[in-house]
Amino acid sequence: MAKKRRMCYFAAMAVRSCRVTIQDLEGIAHTVEVTAESLYEAVAQGLAALRGNDWVAGFQDIVKVSVADVRVEHQVKLTDFTRWLERRGRSPREIIQRQKLRSILGMPAQSSM
Repeated sequence: MAKKRRMCYFAAMAVRSCRVTIQDLEGIAHTVEVTAESLYEAVAQGLAALRGNDWVAGFQDIVKVSVADVRVEHQVKLTDFTRWLERRGRSPREIIQRQKLRSILGMPAQSSM
């Protein structure tokens, strides 16, 4: 029974189609379409898609995420996202979520100590 409860605890959230817009340092907005289970996963997917692109000259601090189901738009400061990503998760779900996003961004796994 306990094993069944744990398996339900890690059930995936609904995947949503999102439009991620980031302005570069020259003020040019770049938008990509991604699918994600959370706001921060959408930010990570967008950063990963745009990073290294010759058209993108660095990033400003605000990332806009527009969710397609019922169109909702969010703005996330990259500094807040980075701080959140660097913090240690408080629950198994948060730990796994942070590991997934660090992997998307090509970052090393955070040590467990």
